[in-house]
This record gives sequence, structure tokens and C-alpha cells, in this order.
Amino acid sequence: MTAFRSDRRRILHTLAACGIAPAAAWLGAADARAAAPELVFGDQAGGLRALAEAAHVLDGAPYPFRWANFQGAAPLFEAQRANAVDLAPAGDLPVLAAVIGDPSLKIVATRVGTPTSLGIVVQADSPLRHVADLRGKTVVVSSARGSISQYQLYGALAEAGLTRDDVNVRFVLPVDAFAAFETRQLDVWATFDPYYGTAVQRGARVLRDGSGINTGLAFITASGAAAADQAKRPWLSDALQRFQRAGAWAAGHPEAYAQVYATLTRLPIEAARVITVRSALKQRPVSDADIAALQRVADHAFEQRMLPAKVDVRAITLQGVG
Repeated sequence: MTAFRSDRRRILHTLAACGIAPAAAWLGAADARAAAPELVFGDQAGGLRALAEAAHVLDGAPYPFRWANFQGAAPLFEAQRANAVDLAPAGDLPVLAAVIGDPSLKIVATRVGTPTSLGIVVQADSPLRHVADLRGKTVVVSSARGSISQYQLYGALAEAGLTRDDVNVRFVLPVDAFAAFETRQLDVWATFDPYYGTAVQRGARVLRDGSGINTGLAFITASGAAAADQAKRPWLSDALQRFQRAGAWAAGHPEAYAQVYATLTRLPIEAARVITVRSALKQRPVSDADIAALQRVADHAFEQRMLPAKVDVRAITLQGVG
């Protein structure tokens, strides 16, 4: 237990240096921002910020902005719900889970990644060799109910002829889960990049990645307050266009992007190269095809009780902003 606490402190120190903070740190920010309008860009583990800074797309932006960085979608959306974050990037299922708790949230852009950016990992010497071997085991899922890793796990279980009731699922935020996995406090972990890629780079073995299960799509959402603020709407549109240019730049300059990403996140360059090449770089305005793809995820997640209510994706999409 002492080793776990020491390693967790080390990881938390590193993440704090990268700007990752709990949502509670941002929940009181909305009132303070009222006197000084600005855009607050939410982020997960530094990915969007690294992209923007590597491409220098926010240089000369005609509005004040700052970054709010979180370890996963759950705390990020908690802050966005409190109107402490204006724009937030997240995977498909977390967006759907967030909108159930906050119907004012709007999807404003699509980001295209790969389903190989998440997976189920075990310790290198684990006797578990196949997803079917998980029957009766405890699987830790990051970061909370409604995560892309929950969707991937349930899909992998079904593929292997198992049900969600055949395993004991626990939800743990990724920083705590990473520390526990590093100190061998847990053996099976369903998670996503950069935690997934880092764990594999440090020796974890992959049981199943998200290929053929997850869409690989991510989305950028605007808070209800930001979407309804006519003064901010031009800022949102401009920022989304800049992020789109950043994705195009990174796709054309993978090594330069990986170097900046490694510096900002303090990850080894070997892990950074793997993580960045499969991350959601390409960004585009939300299309009808994107809405249809996300609706299929929403319907399936509701049927499988991953979501407590149905979601009308078109109703929460704001097309034409980015």
C-alpha cells in the first residue's frame, strides 16, 4: 500500500505539472469569468492543447482564452455542466452520457480517430489470454459509467460469448487506475489513450483493443451557456476552425506533433509517437453521417443499459458552428 501511495503521488505530481486538475477546482470559476469574458478550452490529459500549441493555431486569437485540463471525460463534463468550460473534447459515449445530465450541451464538431486508441490490458505475466478468460474476474474501467472503455468492454464481452454480469466491473478514474495497475493492485484494466498507450509501452499486454467495436469518433461540445451566448458564437466558430487546421497540420507533421505532445504531457517520446498517430486529429463540421453513427451508439448503449435514457442526437447537435 505504501508503494501504491508513493507511485500515485508521483503520477499526480506529473499530471499537476501538465495542468490536470479535478473538476472541483473549476466549479467556482463561472462566476469569476462573468466580469471578464473569455473562452475556456476543456481538455483531457493535454491532448487538444498539445495539438493547438504544436501547430501554433491559437497565436493571435482575437479573444482571451485559457485551458482547463482533466484526466477524463467525467470530471471534464462536470466542469462544463457548471459553465466553467466552454468547449470540451470527448469520445462518443461520454458525450451521450453528459447530455443526459445536461440537455443544454451541444455537439459542435466531429473529430476522427481510431478505435485502436483504447483497449483492455492485463499484466504482462497474467494467465489471462483471451477475453473469454475474464469470466468471474474484476475489470476496472476508466473513467466512469458511460465511458468509451465501458462500451469497448461490453462489446468485447459479447463477442466472446459473455455478458456484463459475467464480470465484476469497477469504475475508477484513470490516474488512480494507472497507479494501481503499475503497483499490481489490479490485473485487468479497460482504458484509453494516453493511459492505454503508456501502460502498453511499459509492458502491459493487450487482450482486445477497440477495433470493430468502437467508432473511433470523438466530438467537441459547447456548454449550453456558450452555445446560447451570441457574443461568444463567433469566438467558438473561430476556435473550431483553428483546431481543424491544427489537426491537418499534425497529420502532415507527425514527428513534430509527437515531440510537442511528449514535452507537454511528460510522456516518453516512444509512447507519444504511438498515441499521437492514432489520436483524433482530423476535425470536421458535424455531418449527417456523424449524427447517424452517434445515434447508433446511443441506441445500442441504451439497449445495453449503459445509458439510463434515450438520446436524440440530432436534437443536441449544432451544425454550422465550426
